[in-house]
Amino acid sequence: METNGLANHETLELHEMLNFKTTCVIKSKMMSGVVFDQELKALMEKDVQQSIQALEYLQNFYKMPNPAAEVNYND
Repeated sequence: METNGLANHETLELHEMLNFKTTCVIKSKMMSGVVFDQELKALMEKDVQQSIQALEYLQNFYKMPNPAAEVNYND
């Protein structure tokens, strides 16, 4: 049986990863405003950019069809 898309538990895991990564981006952006060391600030800005790319990549998985949503229990 071939399924395309995410199962319900995978959707939940994806949601948790997106929440965690979003929190990390917010924290890095806030902390970079109070950091005075330029090397550390550059590292944090690079982390923000990479995290944004990861978020965009992960969001694409939401566009996949959910096979559980297509089940018809009335048949």
